[in-house]
Amino acid sequence: MTSVLKDRTFSCRVSSVLNRDVKQFGKKHLFDGDEETCWNSDQGSPQWIALDLQKEETVNAFHIQFQGGFVGQNCHLEAGPEDGSLEVVDHFYPDDINSLQVFKLREPVSAKKLRFVFNGSTDFFGRIVIYKLEILSPT
Repeated sequence: MTSVLKDRTFSCRVSSVLNRDVKQFGKKHLFDGDEETCWNSDQGSPQWIALDLQKEETVNAFHIQFQGGFVGQNCHLEAGPEDGSLEVVDHFYPDDINSLQVFKLREPVSAKKLRFVFNGSTDFFGRIVIYKLEILSPT
């Protein structure tokens, strides 16, 4: 499997950033490879991460590393073409742990847009903390 985001030719949006402090907690920290940095959402639910890839890619798995205590619950992945609407392609259920978690899709999906939706959080205030997000392709 290869990383879809390895060449960094994608754009990313997130639902929120803790205290609007993008320098310390912004979306760029999802992909910087630094184990000390993270994206930290503000409070409230749902929270989400939206990716717009440069070209359509086949996706069959993804990795997420949360901070325990700030883990998404009742999560799903949405996918779609460049000009179409997003559809739910799979649900995933992270454990409330710090370790890197691997999620394999039931069926590979071809998409240009992806959106990870966290409908709840293990945090009472609905905050999500993610240190790493990686999207994988079978080729």
